[in-house]
Amino acid sequence: MDDEVPPLDLIRLLLARLERISADSYWAHRASGVRGSLLRTVEAIELQRPISSLKLKMLIQTGFNILEASIKEKR
Repeated sequence: MDDEVPPLDLIRLLLARLERISADSYWAHRASGVRGSLLRTVEAIELQRPISSLKLKMLIQTGFNILEASIKEKR
């Protein structure tokens, strides 16, 4: 693992929130892709495989951006 990896609790919370985006939402497909990437990254962390902390941080930021956009869409 490079540098500092965000805590797994934060990643798991983000995964749970992304999963709750309605399938009818424009953002559901994007959320699905980010979730898949995050799930693979969590698996790599748990298996103690090397990961890019920069890539993980970008995935987390993208996940939060999707959540924010889906919330705005609901309004």
